Amino acid sequence: MSQPLYIFDLDETLIAADSAMLWHQFLVEKGIITDSNFLAEDKRLMSLYSAGKLDMPEYLNFAMAPLAYLTKQQVDCLVDECVEKYIMPTVFPQALQLLAQLKQDKITTVLISATVSFIVKKVAIKLGIEHAMGIDMQIEDSCYTANILGVASYRDGKVIRLQSWLAEQTEVYSDSYFYTDSINDLPLCLFSQYPHVVNPCPQLALHAQVQNWPQLIWK
Repeated sequence: MSQPLYIFDLDETLIAADSAMLWHQFLVEKGIITDSNFLAEDKRLMSLYSAGKLDMPEYLNFAMAPLAYLTKQQVDCLVDECVEKYIMPTVFPQALQLLAQLKQDKITTVLISATVSFIVKKVAIKLGIEHAMGIDMQIEDSCYTANILGVASYRDGKVIRLQSWLAEQTEVYSDSYFYTDSINDLPLCLFSQYPHVVNPCPQLALHAQVQNWPQLIWK
């Protein structure tokens, strides 16, 4: 018997923030990022992301550079602290309510984000989301590198990653419900049967209006 599947974007969808930007602010406070221009450059790159114009490999070179001298274990410990103190307080109450209902109804949930997977997977655990995909980074000499492993879960890459995941499942999923705020996720909106836009960016809001997709305002 086929089951429904609920898929979620993370940043500005389940949380009222961008997890990568929160991570970078956290690294500044920890004294790991010392470049005084880093957060301004991060903001500039994120505005390109919002417009659907970000060069992902270029962004990852920038974002991963401060971690070059930390081991994977050190980074993972920092992520735990960041998720707890910075990211979890920004989760929308409506998101928590929906996830709790889905858990109660035993419905499969997937988190798929263009943020690096070492952050995405820890957030998924905290939110009780069973499956998580982010951008996987290659590991060399026990350190994360700026090189992408496999397909980046960004734009069309999200559809490719989800299709690969679906092909590996023994369960058959009939209807997929997808929640996002971003124009970057238009390919996955079109791939899923029931897209829902959450506090959508202006470009996605236009598509939602034309396609008659539900528009949710979460606060």
